[in-house]
Amino acid sequence: MKFSELSYNRPDLDKLEQKYTELLMAFSGAGSFEEQHSYFMEMVKLEKDLMTQAVLCNIRYTVNTQDKFYEEENDFWDENSARMAALGHSQVSAILASPYLENFREVYGDHFVDSALLQLKTFKEEIMEDLVEESQWASKYQKLMASVQIPFQGQDRTLSEMGVFLENPDRDVRKSAGEATFGFFSDNLDQFDEIYDQLVRIRHGIAKKLGYENFVQLGYDRMGRTDYNHEDVALYRQGVRDFLVPLVEKIYKEQEKRLGLDKLYYYDLTYEYPTGMPKPQGDSEFIIDQARKMYDELSPETSDFFQMMLDRELMDLLSKKGKAPGGYCTYLENESVPFIFANFNGTIGDVNVLTHEFGHAFQVYSARNIPIPSQRFPGMESAEIHSMGMEFITWPWMENFFGQDTEKFFYSHAAGALSFIPYGVLVDHFQHEVFENPEMTPQERRAKWRELEKIYMPWKDYGGFEYLEEGGFWQKQLHIYGMPFYYIDYTLAQIVALQIFKRSREDRDKLWEDYKKICEVGGSLPFLKILEEGGFESPFDPKVVRDTVDYLEDFLKGFDTSRF
Repeated sequence: MKFSELSYNRPDLDKLEQKYTELLMAFSGAGSFEEQHSYFMEMVKLEKDLMTQAVLCNIRYTVNTQDKFYEEENDFWDENSARMAALGHSQVSAILASPYLENFREVYGDHFVDSALLQLKTFKEEIMEDLVEESQWASKYQKLMASVQIPFQGQDRTLSEMGVFLENPDRDVRKSAGEATFGFFSDNLDQFDEIYDQLVRIRHGIAKKLGYENFVQLGYDRMGRTDYNHEDVALYRQGVRDFLVPLVEKIYKEQEKRLGLDKLYYYDLTYEYPTGMPKPQGDSEFIIDQARKMYDELSPETSDFFQMMLDRELMDLLSKKGKAPGGYCTYLENESVPFIFANFNGTIGDVNVLTHEFGHAFQVYSARNIPIPSQRFPGMESAEIHSMGMEFITWPWMENFFGQDTEKFFYSHAAGALSFIPYGVLVDHFQHEVFENPEMTPQERRAKWRELEKIYMPWKDYGGFEYLEEGGFWQKQLHIYGMPFYYIDYTLAQIVALQIFKRSREDRDKLWEDYKKICEVGGSLPFLKILEEGGFESPFDPKVVRDTVDYLEDFLKGFDTSRF
């Protein structure tokens, strides 16, 4: 069926809970692993039904947050998220108490059991109301962001649409666009502060009720991190500060020289070339047409998959009024297909977001035959390898998109991959500070952001713009509000994706086979085991960060950017 033909039906949670409870009782009373496993698979079927409807609702709501029906349905899922979490907790408890636990381990692997143990730690019945409240406040942030209509040059524009003006050759236009964009955040500062105040309060309270010192370790456990901890991440952050920040400073210094500016301000950072940024050589239909050709040539698997995504209308790509910002890939369990959501705005980002989300989609589709949903996607730090890796794997076809701007694209993409990492690490460090000190006031949080920003991004100059000088930039970052501690994942994956870039230039065929391999394992393995599966090195070793930075620095030296 096409996506538009899929039927959404709000589930009867009372009946579902009753059925689930009956299955749990039968599961616990089973006299053999085979019998117990059959009840487990019946629960999995109920879980798939529930997830399919939840995801379908979320897609249709984010495509149009002004649709009152799906707004109410989204509220329904927010209000009942804790009930669903309770069902999952009951199942996990039953599995861990099973006399056949080792049989489950044999069938689904060590990571299945390790993840179940983490799930057990992160939920108790007494936090159900807190989870509902957390979900509701996170949705308030999403609604506030989706409501953005910034008056600019005679039209009301979304955040995504405003991004185009930050690439305008006219510096006054860039400055005005930056001030208008962050003027929205400044004008709504009290709302952004209140939402985050509430989220920090709720998350810290949940952590204390579960027996944690604070939300930090709970945040890691929620993310399913079984084979590394905050100490490993701190070591990685140090590697970024030591080896990567100095290189990114050089990249921006070269940009400053290239643009003929005495100083780069925040609104200049995305304007990289005096002759203009590389842009796709056509509209969205052109991009889709070139993507079809690209994936036809990349491999038989990608050819068939991309055509299926088109045929079944499994992509919503254009920015429009009322659409939630950003991009994502999700999965419809009962249809065994992914869905790609994006906000094309006519910039270089359109091609990047398509290849990025296609990487996620190809991974989860490759893992569609894994029988249980919990092992469909890997942990976020692993999932982002597939997406960021796909961005580099598709480089041989970029000339089809960018024409004479292709060299510009290559430089911009490689330099951007590096310059993103300090920001991603900053987001993570900031969240550590927030949740280790949950009593901080909004003003203290913003001051802490600015303090850390000067360490990880010393090139950031806000030119006296008060809201940003006081440390407000982070309030535009969705993940900080809605997905705490999900951001370092992008940077860890970027280091691995840069290994994919290097290997694709050395032995492309072997790299593609290893890439498919890490897609197919889904979430059946933890992060470091997935790296082993594909022959990649761990970013937690500062030497790996240093070697990656050295390779990319040498690569970038091959460009004469004065020609750009």
